[in-house]
Amino acid sequence: MTDSCPPRPPKSYNRHDEVSYTPYPRSIPLARRRVAGLAVDWGHPALADDAALVASELCTNALLHGCLRDRLFRVETTLTDTALRIAVTDPRGERLPGTRPPHPDDQFGRGLLIVRMLAGRWAVERLTVGKTVWAELDLPKRSPVCPGALSTTRCCSGDGGAG
Repeated sequence: MTDSCPPRPPKSYNRHDEVSYTPYPRSIPLARRRVAGLAVDWGHPALADDAALVASELCTNALLHGCLRDRLFRVETTLTDTALRIAVTDPRGERLPGTRPPHPDDQFGRGLLIVRMLAGRWAVERLTVGKTVWAELDLPKRSPVCPGALSTTRCCSGDGGAG
């Protein structure tokens, strides 16, 4: 199997992971678990479920619409100061994804709608060989911490109280 797509993490990041998978359905739960585990390991357990779902949808789309026999697809997970980015690269750049309103009886066609609802941003990048579909989950805003305060979730009101 070959993997001819170059890695493309964001220009500035804190953490990065990439794994190439075989174009078989068994790869989807492997990728989903890895991305969820990275979200937890990198200090954002609240994003693990959404990250797993986004990874699952992007990998399923790659498998159904973008993979070729004997060509791997790649999942890159990147943590920046503001987002957790999940990017899936496959070898079929001529098959670009798009959202469409599904009919209530459709069994398929809701994956990118789910991604669009969960992600702050998503896009498709054409590559020389293939394409990358990525989505970014915004990191939760951190509360300000008062000097000397024991809690990181609340800040002093300035009146000397514990408020």
